[in-house]
Amino acid sequence: MAYETAFTMDTSSIKYGPGVTREVGHDMAALGARRVMVVTDPRVAQTEAVAVTMESLRNAGIDAVLYDQVRVEPTDVSFKEAIRFAEEGRFDGYVAVGGGSSMDTAKAANLYATYPADFLAYVNQPIGEGRPVPGPLKPLIAIPTTAGTGSETTGVAIFDLTEMHAKTGIAHRALRPVMGIIDPNNTRSLPPMVAACSGFDVLSHAIESYTALPYNRREAPPSLALRPAYQGANPISDIWAREAIERVSRYIVRAVEDPDDEEARGQMLLAAAFAGIGFGNAGVHLPHGMSYPVSGMVRDYIPEGYPKDHPIIPHGMSVILHTPAVVRFTAPANPERHLEAARLMGVDTRGAGPEDAGDLLAGAIIKLMRRLGMPNGLHAVGFERDDIDALVAGTLPQHRVTKLSPRPAGEAELRQLFLDSMRCW
Repeated sequence: MAYETAFTMDTSSIKYGPGVTREVGHDMAALGARRVMVVTDPRVAQTEAVAVTMESLRNAGIDAVLYDQVRVEPTDVSFKEAIRFAEEGRFDGYVAVGGGSSMDTAKAANLYATYPADFLAYVNQPIGEGRPVPGPLKPLIAIPTTAGTGSETTGVAIFDLTEMHAKTGIAHRALRPVMGIIDPNNTRSLPPMVAACSGFDVLSHAIESYTALPYNRREAPPSLALRPAYQGANPISDIWAREAIERVSRYIVRAVEDPDDEEARGQMLLAAAFAGIGFGNAGVHLPHGMSYPVSGMVRDYIPEGYPKDHPIIPHGMSVILHTPAVVRFTAPANPERHLEAARLMGVDTRGAGPEDAGDLLAGAIIKLMRRLGMPNGLHAVGFERDDIDALVAGTLPQHRVTKLSPRPAGEAELRQLFLDSMRCW
């Protein structure tokens, strides 16, 4: 097998500062857009972030059309609704305001309206065809209102494929927003559980990209056009991942427990972007791959602070519930990185040996989970041992992420990891 010998580094342009949302009109006009689809969900549509965005675009002479029907944790059905709206609207630019759901929906709308195709054409293999994006898309500016997904910096759009009861996605560099506008004013109204789930998504992004299979241990693609966006850990992504781990660990509790802590909110937004730059190039691995069927198989769980119209296990929650078990499993593959991640989280690792790495990192994660009210494992969100076969079946096709695990995980290993994740402490 020929191994990869190169990696690339891509990210969106970033603008940061309190109040910078009001500059989106200037930025979009500079990109030449004159008719723009503003993509958000029904709750965020009522916030100041969307009002400021619409006013700024219109003041810049742009015909701004609001689409406020994004589904939190989008599905193929909700993606297709946004795509139809985009096709009919003939837009030459897009602005996403919201969490990862809104940003990912905008990416999909932009892609399929620009290059129409059967829905599974661009979806990751083996679930879809994994067809490369044919060319450049219309300019997309992303304005996050949660400190979580980092989707403002990545070329990934994730959704639930309803027929599979599992998440999958579309991943290509062309999907990246041209700019992410990171405005701490936009996270002031986050409910505590939403802030906590978003923050844990950042933490797992950073830990997974830092501990992922190195880029030069990944199989080389058959052609340069097929080099994936998720390339494996590399020296540049490591810098962003390390910084994100440290910042989340320092500020997440403050940001969740005190929404008026402007410094903490700003630092969490930066951490989300840093982690996005890191994992947007290095990739994530088992916690994300295992989370996709968990989100897709939710029965009746609805956490505090989320819309009550449909059951939901928020993405950040579904990811972090697996992370302690996974880091114990992957630590033997690169114990020095797991120890360093624990140190960045504030653990005293002096005198620790390789055999301690997994437990120390898992312990630091669990300490934060308990402090911020995360459920104690999959059992607490409605899963039982009888569900494990279906959870494993939903994880096995997630090659885009599972194959970046530093330690291979087949059916037997995944079964044990799900069993170990039923309770975290």
